[in-house]
Amino acid sequence: MKKSRFSEAQIVGILKEVEMGARVSEACRKHGISEPTYYKWKSQFAGMTVSHLAQLRQLQDENAKLKRMYADLALMHHACQASGIARSTLRYRAVARDDSGVITFIQTHMALNPRHGFGLLYDSARHQGKPWGKTVLWRVYCELRLNLPRRGKKRLPARIKQPLQAAGQPNQGWSCDFMADALWSGRRFRTFNVIDEFNREGLRIEVDTSLPAARVIRALNELVEVRGAPRSIRLDNGPEFIAHALAQWAQSKRIALNHIQPGKPTQNAYVERFNKTYRTEVLDCYVFDSLQEVRDMTADWLHRYNHHRPHEALGRIPPVEYRVKLFPNLYF
Repeated sequence: MKKSRFSEAQIVGILKEVEMGARVSEACRKHGISEPTYYKWKSQFAGMTVSHLAQLRQLQDENAKLKRMYADLALMHHACQASGIARSTLRYRAVARDDSGVITFIQTHMALNPRHGFGLLYDSARHQGKPWGKTVLWRVYCELRLNLPRRGKKRLPARIKQPLQAAGQPNQGWSCDFMADALWSGRRFRTFNVIDEFNREGLRIEVDTSLPAARVIRALNELVEVRGAPRSIRLDNGPEFIAHALAQWAQSKRIALNHIQPGKPTQNAYVERFNKTYRTEVLDCYVFDSLQEVRDMTADWLHRYNHHRPHEALGRIPPVEYRVKLFPNLYF
């Protein structure tokens, strides 16, 4: 079985949060898991909870609730008597706001993108032309308790920055990298990710248990047939990327292979940032039973990433829209 990021005690604690009244979607979002993952945990660990303890906890909660209700009513009655006003005069009926449209939009967006924060939610609302302002979205967002916990930034000493120069046009330079993960059964798999450095567009994510150099060449060949050959490809020094077969293929296509320095992943920062987003929103968010599930979920996410997800470095518009905006006559 795949080693979980959570211990058994933490998993039982998450299940107890839902038992104590929290919504499943809220608990999943808080801990960075998907609802299918929660229900799989429940089927495996639910028997660890003793039923009579749950009943006792429920009775204690009801007793405390009744005591609070009685105390509130007694205090209100005493205050009205002391001030000489009627209890009906004391109560104020607030005018309810119709936030149904905002709530529906937020819940729909978060169901598709459970790891998005308020910034991406607001950018998506603006991109889709929604009429609500930032204040309204933030108020409803907080009322739904969708805030993600912030991690404190680690303070690092000042370093000399050497920023990457983005490509000036589409298909000028690609970046490639590998990732690794495991299915629920523990079976390992890898992904081969390719992006366009110009607009950070995800060109391909190849998923399989083994991705040798021949498979990498085949995936790149299929991309070249659709988009044409790039001028260069940025990659690290993995065994698949330093294979003679890949070098010969690149030479035949007149593509320069720019290998980064060993131990310097920041020199391939574009695809590393893409990998982080892919891991946060797909690999760490869901539990997969088969490779086909990984491929299907990845294909759906890649389409949303390219066509609908606002990108901060591109002026908060999706990668494909950014490319079409600057190069309207270029088609792939």
